[in-house]
Amino acid sequence: MINYNFDEKIDRKNTDCVKYDGLKKFFNVDDAKPLWVADMDFKTPDFILEDLKKCFDKQILGYPIITDRIYESIIYWYKKRHNINSFSKDDIQFTTGVVTALSACIEALSNEEDEVIIQTPVYFPFYSVVKDNNRKLILNPLTNENDYYTMDFENLKSKISKKTKLLILCSPHNPVGRVWSKEELEELMQICYENNIIIISDEIHSDLVFKKFTSILHLDEKYFDNIVLLNSPSKTFNLAGLKSSYIITKNNKIRASIEKILIKRHITTPNIFGIESIASSYNKGEQWLDMLLKYIKNNLEILNNNLNDNITFKEPEATYLIWLNFKKIEDTHKNIFQRLLHNSGLALNDGITFGEEGNKYFRLNISLPNKELKEALIELNNEFS
Repeated sequence: MINYNFDEKIDRKNTDCVKYDGLKKFFNVDDAKPLWVADMDFKTPDFILEDLKKCFDKQILGYPIITDRIYESIIYWYKKRHNINSFSKDDIQFTTGVVTALSACIEALSNEEDEVIIQTPVYFPFYSVVKDNNRKLILNPLTNENDYYTMDFENLKSKISKKTKLLILCSPHNPVGRVWSKEELEELMQICYENNIIIISDEIHSDLVFKKFTSILHLDEKYFDNIVLLNSPSKTFNLAGLKSSYIITKNNKIRASIEKILIKRHITTPNIFGIESIASSYNKGEQWLDMLLKYIKNNLEILNNNLNDNITFKEPEATYLIWLNFKKIEDTHKNIFQRLLHNSGLALNDGITFGEEGNKYFRLNISLPNKELKEALIELNNEFS
């Protein structure tokens, strides 16, 4: 039985971490409670730290190679955790982060001035990776009904042209917390299939779910030639600083095109610790993950029970990220942001960065000890009561 204390406070200040030590750069404040960046304030699991220490104990940190045990750990995790056994070692490619992989896929699978669709509000790097690759960004806004978001398929159909080559899917969705149903994904896939649009699915939050998760790899195999899956254990096991990720695709031509760009950019191999963390996470992490999900669920209950009625949210189906709605507050978005930061002393992600639909929304990270969450909610309620 794994013993793990999620209530333990880890002092992250002055450790060169962006969440704490980046407050001055990103918020222009010297001190605030950082509830923004999507990493957790829980210690990385001991079994992973012990496996990484073994790398140090070898006393030489030379060039690594990705051996069969790393591939096998991914295959094992997908089969055991997600009941997926539709891919093999040959379908997996490695690189140095999901956003890195996304950028490489855009370059590999489209040409400059081609159109790429994203479903907004959405994780803000989706905007920049499209624009930075000189592709045309096409917005397919999600439909918002009382903060429950669904895909707008009629709008999607109206946005597709002969230049539309890719759709970037956020699954589960960040920041709105949706786990897409199988029916929703099938309808999306069919539209893209009929229009020869490749779906790139960012499934980095797929382990952090509170209901049944449907991956694009759960769908009919007829779609497999038109899908690319991106993932990493980094969000699940708090490993973002190790910069490791992988790509899964069944289409040999697509995989060869991606490989060409990964080689061109010299990003085909994560560092030695990133590689080791994949095997450690997936071979040993299931019990720890169950404990984590239980703790996050408890933090959701704390949020439900302690947040005043002037601030609302729809309980997420996935992730430890909460899409807070401040529309009842009679103030501007800009002023609310300043009040959060300077009066409440809380640094949350600005909803506008996820798209114009984020006006008067702010993203709250609740992956922290529940005592600290309660303290933050007192400050939040005092300012917006």
